[in-house]
Amino acid sequence: MKYQEFVARVRERGEYDSAAEAQQVISVVVTCLAERLTPDEARQLGSQLPAEMGDFLKSALGGAPRIGVTEFLRKVGDGIGATERTAEWDASAVLSTISDAVSGGELNDVVTQLPSGYASLFGRPGVSG
Repeated sequence: MKYQEFVARVRERGEYDSAAEAQQVISVVVTCLAERLTPDEARQLGSQLPAEMGDFLKSALGGAPRIGVTEFLRKVGDGIGATERTAEWDASAVLSTISDAVSGGELNDVVTQLPSGYASLFGRPGVSG
């Protein structure tokens, strides 16, 4: 999937007014996600996403402690200046688009590195994590 198509899908799912707003949300959500993954997994995920998004993943390679969904959404909300409820909407718009853009095996690898509860944000509640 090309970056502009990714942005367009996120914009549609998140009901954002502009591509710039969607891009800001993508940047924050992908960076917060990368902080939860091992460096190797972030690289593997980045290899299946548009190059522009790989940059967000590389910038945050850290393998931070496993945090629950509530704390993840708080970090997303802080990054975009939104409530947790809005952050959940934003995270879901981005993560469900990532789910569409990567292979099922890669999605499973990502979700299994995260505590339970993240799969629904990817639009795949049946994937175990």
